[in-house]
Amino acid sequence: MQTGSTNIDAGDGRQFHAYASLPAQPNGHAVIILQEIFGVTAAIRALADKYAAAGYLALAPDLFWRLEPGVELSHSKDDLERAFGYLQRFDEAAGLDDIGRTAEHIRAQPGFTGGVAAVGLCLGGKLAFRAAAGLDIDAAAVFYGVGVEDHLGEAPTCPIILHYGDQDRYASADAQARIEAALRERADATFYRYPGAGHGFYTRGATDAAALAHERTVAFLHSVLRAGQR
Repeated sequence: MQTGSTNIDAGDGRQFHAYASLPAQPNGHAVIILQEIFGVTAAIRALADKYAAAGYLALAPDLFWRLEPGVELSHSKDDLERAFGYLQRFDEAAGLDDIGRTAEHIRAQPGFTGGVAAVGLCLGGKLAFRAAAGLDIDAAAVFYGVGVEDHLGEAPTCPIILHYGDQDRYASADAQARIEAALRERADATFYRYPGAGHGFYTRGATDAAALAHERTVAFLHSVLRAGQR
């Protein structure tokens, strides 16, 4: 695969960066990896590479660029405090617009006719859910999206898969139950809960749960994204 950075038109004369991972053997589809509150970190870039290894063009846009371009934080106490500060100042509507423009950027690539999926973690998980309801994307994967329960009135218009750990301290059991119940009657929505897994399990800790969630997500994308979709 090839990796690097690409510029995306923000629609107001500015541009923002996205980490790009290009597959060695493309399957014709793309995923937009949506960051946690720590920015486009090494873990997010590694996840993009993992999807590229499965054949997807993977872009991870810098959603905090309006606050501070290139934010990349650790999980130290000080950085966690900074991360929550960014979250409080983050404009979700502007972030969703950036995701939509990232999808447009992908579809503008020469010869691209496949599907575009959003894959989001934590904050990005909530944004993936909202993108499924309000943006022109073809599928969404939500990993422990925090606050999804506050947007259940925004019904997804594309297939969606959701993953939560039953030990998640940021997405309570009640919140998870509300999300699961709201989507239970939808044939194109699947909710998975992982025993013993906490918040962030997809990129840190709970190795078995992470592997299973990834396997399920790749199988989901394979089943819902079609060649020549556009």
